[in-house]
Amino acid sequence: MKLHRLLLAPSLGTILIFMALPIAITTLYSVLTPAQYGGVIWEPSSEAYIRLLFERDIFDDTLTFNTDYLQILGRSVLQAGVATLLCLFIGLPTAWFIATRPAGQKSLWLMLVTVPYWVNLLVRTIALLLILRDEGPINRALHAIGLTDGPLPLAYNNFAIGLGLVSSFLPFMILPLYAAIERFDFSLLEAAYDLHANRRQAFFEVVLPILRPGLIAGGLLVFIPGIGSYLAPDILGGGKTLMLGNLIGMQFQGSRNWPFGAALSTILMAVTLIALFIIARRAAREDA
Repeated sequence: MKLHRLLLAPSLGTILIFMALPIAITTLYSVLTPAQYGGVIWEPSSEAYIRLLFERDIFDDTLTFNTDYLQILGRSVLQAGVATLLCLFIGLPTAWFIATRPAGQKSLWLMLVTVPYWVNLLVRTIALLLILRDEGPINRALHAIGLTDGPLPLAYNNFAIGLGLVSSFLPFMILPLYAAIERFDFSLLEAAYDLHANRRQAFFEVVLPILRPGLIAGGLLVFIPGIGSYLAPDILGGGKTLMLGNLIGMQFQGSRNWPFGAALSTILMAVTLIALFIIARRAAREDA
């Protein structure tokens, strides 16, 4: 037993120092008073959480319901959800194709999927902006073949942000799906066809339940970082469309309101942990 504890000590220490401690500090800062030029004053305050839903009048301190931050949260969830679905539509057939290749080809195809992501995310995001801009190769090609009279607005909008999210997180969907498909017993699919199941029935009744863990893992790996994405809205959106990650960054940089930024971060972490807990409970019930 002592040996087991010693072996677990490094991993537990890492979790405590680099995960539990930052979460505790962030949560603590969210209930403190903001200092004038950044930082916090060690006086308890719930103002950061009140500000999420209400705007305080500077003259008489009355509260007015304000939906601005809820709209940013909703926009973040929508963008991350759409990006997750697009990654699924692209990632599932890609992962199926790779998993069904001969053994000697799988490593090559996986490398082709992951090689672009060896480049820094900032560099890839800027490169995508150069492709989408008015003078980029896409607009030039469309104009050259006569499909457009002028440049299409591909950059600095929600379309560019969504494309950036898909480009950033697509491998996080492909790899878990590939792992699930590679373990799939294809004799079950043959048995379904022998029992006169069509392709739709075979997919939804046989394939999909077995691939569910990979789908859930891939969805979480895309959706959770997608909500808090910072680079895609800032660079591809041109700073015109705020998402939750940008709003949090603004509070710690320009606005110098650390408790409000910490409150936003705490809410994001809480939503993430609740979602993970619900999914884990459902998975445990299905395995029981």
